[in-house]
Amino acid sequence: MADCDKVGDMASLSRRGLLAGAAAPALLAARALGQRKAHTNVVFLLGDDHRWDALGCMGNRIIQTPHLDRLAGSGTRFDNAFVTTAICVTSRASFFTGLYARSHGIHAFRDSFAPALFSKSYPALLKQAGFRNGFVGKWGIDGGKMPVEAFDYFKGFRGQGKYFPEPGHKGKHLTETMGDQMVEFVQGCTADQPFHLSVSFKAPHVQDEDPLQFLADPRHAHLYKDVEIPLPETADDRFVSQLPMSVQGSEARRRWAVRFSTPELYQRSVKNYYRMITGIDDQVGRLTEALEQRGLAENTVIVYAGDNGFYLAEHGMAGKWFMHEESIRVPLIVHDPRAPEAQRGQARQEMALNIDVAPTLLEFAGVNPPASMQGRSVLPLVRGAHVDDWRREWFYEHLFEHDWIPKTEGVRTTEWKYTEYLGEDPRFEELFHLATDQKEVRNLAKDPQHAGMLERLRGRRQTWLQAFSKWTQGSNWAQLEPRV
Repeated sequence: MADCDKVGDMASLSRRGLLAGAAAPALLAARALGQRKAHTNVVFLLGDDHRWDALGCMGNRIIQTPHLDRLAGSGTRFDNAFVTTAICVTSRASFFTGLYARSHGIHAFRDSFAPALFSKSYPALLKQAGFRNGFVGKWGIDGGKMPVEAFDYFKGFRGQGKYFPEPGHKGKHLTETMGDQMVEFVQGCTADQPFHLSVSFKAPHVQDEDPLQFLADPRHAHLYKDVEIPLPETADDRFVSQLPMSVQGSEARRRWAVRFSTPELYQRSVKNYYRMITGIDDQVGRLTEALEQRGLAENTVIVYAGDNGFYLAEHGMAGKWFMHEESIRVPLIVHDPRAPEAQRGQARQEMALNIDVAPTLLEFAGVNPPASMQGRSVLPLVRGAHVDDWRREWFYEHLFEHDWIPKTEGVRTTEWKYTEYLGEDPRFEELFHLATDQKEVRNLAKDPQHAGMLERLRGRRQTWLQAFSKWTQGSNWAQLEPRV
């Protein structure tokens, strides 16, 4: 590991994408902080409803995300990253614990962390290991009290929060306020103690009760004004008619009506969604600059992800919840500044999950993940390794109790996706061959030619359910995880 006084010249720093305008005096100040200890700091940044393709580095030619793109360009981008449950409360619990929903048991906003469960979360384990812990933003699990005692710096809030502190969309935008708090935390860090910071943005989530829904910072109003956002192929009504009746009358359709139901609404909504992501990106730039100024960047791993995907009118829907790619697929960037040149800018195709983030952060920090975690550290992939036994399938579950959001379960493999909408009579299933139908246009569940695959994936779902049942009885998950 390089010492912090070996920060390097400006050209090298620019090439690594970590400076956002920091000048030479800042570098001198960083050197003055002295020698860095041989430890790794970890930062985890989480976007709310940030779908996988809403980043420049993921091929989006419209959205402007230069700072996140630089982290990906000098780090590792996972092109196939997913959440195992597409709703914020459950997904966030999975990020914290490295567990599937059935195992951590948090399915609703009223649920809370039992002390024994939280004690095995990555923030609690890092605190026990002597890390200076920070948390900023949406806590997301609103039952019980927030575990403030696990953090040395805590600026979390319950519920959704508000983008503006004053009526009429006035005052400092929440995303910038959170950027101020990130910088404040970093300014309190030193080279002598390892630190961990988790930041849970509200953006680009809508403000549900606001007629405008997507409330971007007014300073970004000029962005994307002169572009036309293409309408998705599956936004056509014929794809809505292919869904079960419970979905056609679901919350996803109600929200589609207020966000995407006219061409004008669609353009306004998607552009403001993009503007809010650009707002996150601005704060990522501030964070990396603050780390540079403190002489901490060269020993700090940064991970960025989304808590779930987000329909932008695909299948005639808004929101998330269901198992289509737009709902379950998220960005995942892992930036390790110490990675050798050959491992910079790599795009990994293995399927990574939200449950992988906790063991990954712990392994980077030098803390052994508990055997109870069901996710796997992606650190070997970040370091360029080929892992023969990496997962080829995973289990999806959405068990949130809501009159207007049907429950779903399914299995996603590298090439196929199987979903059942629970409680439907008659039974309603989806089967998509993703290798030839990435947009999930043709449901093959009733196609006799694919009856064998349908039965196989039905069986795999039952295998997963049996594994979860055994895990609750104290079995080691590494020995139980169903393998193809």
